[in-house]
Amino acid sequence: MLKEFEFFHGVVFARILHERNAPIGIKSYPTSDNASYVINDGIGIYIKYSSKRMSPWRFSFQKEHQDEILEMKNKLGEVYTVFVCNDDGIACLSFDELKGVLDTHHDTVEWVSVARGPREKYEIRGHDGKLRLKIGNSDFPEKIFKAVKVKS
Repeated sequence: MLKEFEFFHGVVFARILHERNAPIGIKSYPTSDNASYVINDGIGIYIKYSSKRMSPWRFSFQKEHQDEILEMKNKLGEVYTVFVCNDDGIACLSFDELKGVLDTHHDTVEWVSVARGPREKYEIRGHDGKLRLKIGNSDFPEKIFKAVKVKS
């Protein structure tokens, strides 16, 4: 039987592979969580997904999730959190953007909310704040590709 996370992670990988015209390496990041991956041996991605049908989508972050993202940032230099909002689209946040909504103090459980109206960009709010700018569905995977180019 297929696991739910396999469907949602598959969307992320399909978009990365189909929008990239060059070879790209993807491997899992060694943790007990199934959410972390490494692109081209140097860019971390942490995938969260919601199977809720409509906006807003709410994602919970346990302390160990945030600790893992911080560890990836420290080891790899770049890490992106990818929010799959069921079949609506994907919002991708850089580490600094994520810290704008979830600060450096990691409580036991925190949250991020991703919302958008028809034909709008995503508005991101979190336990500790709100992003000033909205995030476009088309920003993913371009943010990651820019980071890959910088690392090359």
